[in-house]
Amino acid sequence: VQVLGLVNVDTGSTYPLGQLEQVVDGFLQVQTSAVHWPSSKTDVSLLSALTCVEKWVCANIILLLREENTVPFMVRYRKEMINHLDADAVRDVQIVYEDSLAKKTNSVIQTLKKDGVLTPELEKTMRSCRSTDELDHVYSPYKKGSKLTKARRAKALGLEAAASALINAPQTLDLSTWVQPATQGLSSLKEVTTGVEHILADMIAKDPETLTYVKALCYDNSCVTVCFSRRNVCISFMHVCVQTLAINRGESLKILTVKVNIPDRVKSDFTWWCVNNRWRPKSMAKEEHKAIIMNAVDDSYKRLILPFLTRSYRTKLTSAAEKESIAMFVRNLRQRLLVCPVRGCVIMGVDPGFRHGCKLAILSPTSQIIHTDVLYLHNAGQQREAEKLRHLMTKYSCTKVVIGNGTACRETETFFADLIARRFFHPLDVSYCITNEAGASIYSVSPEAVKEMPDLDPNLRSAVSIGRRVQDPLGELVKIDPKHLGIGTYQHDVSAGALKAALEGVVQECVSFVGVDINICSEILMRHVAGLNAGRARNITEWREQNGPFTNREQLKLVKGMGPKSYQQCAGFIRIDPQTLVKSSPQPAATVTGKAATKKCKGKTGVKTADSLNPLDQTCIHPESYSVAAVLKHCVESKIKTNSVEELARVVDSTPETLKIIIDGLTQPPGFDIRQNFGQPDFKRGIVSISDLQPGTVLTGRVDNTTLFGSFVDIGVGRSGLIHKSKITLDKLPVSQRRRSLALGPGERVEVRVLNVDSQRGRISLDLIRVLQ
Repeated sequence: VQVLGLVNVDTGSTYPLGQLEQVVDGFLQVQTSAVHWPSSKTDVSLLSALTCVEKWVCANIILLLREENTVPFMVRYRKEMINHLDADAVRDVQIVYEDSLAKKTNSVIQTLKKDGVLTPELEKTMRSCRSTDELDHVYSPYKKGSKLTKARRAKALGLEAAASALINAPQTLDLSTWVQPATQGLSSLKEVTTGVEHILADMIAKDPETLTYVKALCYDNSCVTVCFSRRNVCISFMHVCVQTLAINRGESLKILTVKVNIPDRVKSDFTWWCVNNRWRPKSMAKEEHKAIIMNAVDDSYKRLILPFLTRSYRTKLTSAAEKESIAMFVRNLRQRLLVCPVRGCVIMGVDPGFRHGCKLAILSPTSQIIHTDVLYLHNAGQQREAEKLRHLMTKYSCTKVVIGNGTACRETETFFADLIARRFFHPLDVSYCITNEAGASIYSVSPEAVKEMPDLDPNLRSAVSIGRRVQDPLGELVKIDPKHLGIGTYQHDVSAGALKAALEGVVQECVSFVGVDINICSEILMRHVAGLNAGRARNITEWREQNGPFTNREQLKLVKGMGPKSYQQCAGFIRIDPQTLVKSSPQPAATVTGKAATKKCKGKTGVKTADSLNPLDQTCIHPESYSVAAVLKHCVESKIKTNSVEELARVVDSTPETLKIIIDGLTQPPGFDIRQNFGQPDFKRGIVSISDLQPGTVLTGRVDNTTLFGSFVDIGVGRSGLIHKSKITLDKLPVSQRRRSLALGPGERVEVRVLNVDSQRGRISLDLIRVLQ
């Protein structure tokens, strides 16, 4: 029987043998470049075990990463290779892989080799380490600036052979022959015995099998004691994860102390195992030799292994807590970015204030600034300011008001609600919503804001940003550092690098999956498209300004810096919308002033592209699949009713996954936006006070933020209520959300019941009834 390929039984996808051999050969080769890719099946197996992803999927992801594919590209256009994993799962594999043990081990070995302290035994020990904690444990004595350890001093005196003989051939060992009265450290039998014990203790503490045994032995028997001044609070190791970051911060501020307590029975069990099993002499040993081994085991446990276990536990707890905190941050950010935009209407953005007035910005349906102003709604002369407000709203036919949730928000909301109740704006049907203004002030003074709105006061720029956050949340929020958006918790207590990489990844994912109209999108938004960066986005903008709008995706190849790989990664996420395509010719060079007049167009020569419109360029179909789409274009709607996708895939020689993308692209209406499945901000006409709430009251609201201990919900009373995590149970969630680590995210509409109201402290406790679809 000839093996032609393999079939993934979960998806039915087939993989030719040649492709699999290429994948296997790819990750089995030893790489000599700066990035060390997996060099053995063991590495792939370890990656699979750490991420709970099938080995063949891990191998495919590694291959795709080596080919410089982005996560959004893999998730959308290489589904069959990654077994339909979502972006978070692929990103987890990428992070674990790029931070792999093999990579760190090779780096440490190269450092030790450069320092001239690497021995074959040390290299073997390092390569047999099974975790980064073990590797750091072995490497720490050799770091620059570290003191010479007791074991290394003993080895320098030549006692390593004696320590080896004590285990392998104790009947031949006579320690008295090692005594040298004139040599310090060997001047007496006691000093020789002590030196041998130190070497044995070091060998025990760095032995992978021993470390594995002792960690397994005490994993379920440890607890973390957190000391608050005179009180000790014991928190179980398995339940401390969500409090770890808070504990770490308290310890760094010296408010509390943390100690890992391991029961004495762990030491007794470990000692027995070492003496009678792992470190038992291979032949008959004298009593004094057994005593040396016993002392070495005791010394190794107290001086080396116990500190290692403490560090290992603390590191594991911190790592798990950081991962959970970053995952929550990522999910909150994704939900915030994918809020459905409010299109087709004039909007007034309001940055509320007392002394300096309320800053207003009236925006057109396309987010262009129509008018800006400052009204003093909370000072004397309110009626005069209200008349002015009515004049502006009538003049520009503005019926939607967006109020920032900062200072004077509640008073401004009350002002508008009162006018609406009195039908002050009649015949206009005016409504308002409250939006999170976090980061608006920081953005208003940023170089990007100055470049975009050079003639506006920073306070008015904030009002513009607040309004645009409702008109196009994604396009506006990408201008702001995610850390300033007021989502997540403990952002200053997690790894800055890991948090930045995760947030940049989710921004790229959201921008790419929504897609950008290349002819009208901002340069800042364009930077976050998969395959593009700041330089390529700037080149595209300059090409667009000098040559006019793009008429098809192929013209992207004319842009400087847009190579085949960059084009492949970004093309499917870029749209050419005929409705926004401005029929204009390139500006003549004479119209450009200053230095730009002598600057040549940033483009390529000798690259031939079509200049006609392609209707597929406004879809999610990738150019690499245009030939398949052409075959299906005229028959997809009729065929899909009588044939399965799998049958059609065989007919056109494609994969079912690719075919589904093409079918979606051909059947979706023009201007389709994936965000239409997400909720919009809630506009309202009246106001409810916290004093109106009573226990048992049932309300609807929208999740404002999610933390490790629960979700905050905006129920329209000026204060967000808290649904404690204990109230978010599986039976209250839709089936699609029951596997999430974080059940609720920002923007989700929920029905809640008031449990308790503390008006003095402004606290509202809520119970989740259900998630509204």
